[in-house]
Amino acid sequence: MLEGLPPNDATHVMRVSAPRVAAQRIADLIAETYDPAEVAVANFEDPSGAWVVEVFAGAAFDPEDLSELVAWAAGAETAAQVEFSEIAQKDWVAASLEGLAPVVVGPFMVHGAHDRARVKGATIGIEIEAALAFGTGHHGTTQGCLAAVADAARRGRPPRILDIGTGTGVLAIAAARRMRTAVTASDIDAVAVRTARENARANGAGPQIRFVHAPGADTRAVGAGGPYDLILANILLPPLKRLARPLCALLAPGGTVVLSGLLDAQAPAALAAYRARGLHLVTRRSIEGWTTLTLARGGNRPRRR
Repeated sequence: MLEGLPPNDATHVMRVSAPRVAAQRIADLIAETYDPAEVAVANFEDPSGAWVVEVFAGAAFDPEDLSELVAWAAGAETAAQVEFSEIAQKDWVAASLEGLAPVVVGPFMVHGAHDRARVKGATIGIEIEAALAFGTGHHGTTQGCLAAVADAARRGRPPRILDIGTGTGVLAIAAARRMRTAVTASDIDAVAVRTARENARANGAGPQIRFVHAPGADTRAVGAGGPYDLILANILLPPLKRLARPLCALLAPGGTVVLSGLLDAQAPAALAAYRARGLHLVTRRSIEGWTTLTLARGGNRPRRR
């Protein structure tokens, strides 16, 4: 996982190793604490199998502040292992991405260019190298959404799909490649839209995906592709709650909505907002403390995974 726009003058690095779940907590807490335009966080599995968190910035860190954050997330023993260093300016984004191991979710393998040869047989390889938008496949929210896309494909072939808050475009690409159908992918961030469009072209999904730069779901550009049979929204709780009305208005009869970007404790609040719009829970997944909800209209019994 890589979060944050890379500082142009990144010369200071914090590095710490931790078990996978603890490393994710450290990365999430630091990413939420600092301005993403000034500090970027990389969380990855190195070739030895150890999980590493690296934090990059153009200005010197306050060691006490960062060590305290690590202690909150993973304990004092891990915080004592934190290392600080200075580096010459370089393409640190590419260096960090080289350490990312492929992520396999159902039929999908999300990987970097260095692991292209590992995609075999019927596996749908999705190559993601971008660092200016969220979504390399390593975060529990992205994995939960990929699993939900695989579920939707098993149930049928939704004619119209919306991926709102597309980030790197990984979910839109997965849906287009797996279901061979039309996808609208939107994001409020123009950089994310450009990144996602480039990723779609690189993965052979460009012709199937219509990219939209839009501030929400109730714009004409987003609505033009609806009503949608499958809506994917991997964002955060506050915008998901605000989007409940417009997303449900865009949903076709019998359609499905997938919500993620939710800590486990936040899931009930998101669920309540969409139940109030007539949707019911179909599936609830929790991966590394992050929940993905699949909702629909009708009366199917909910499942946990």
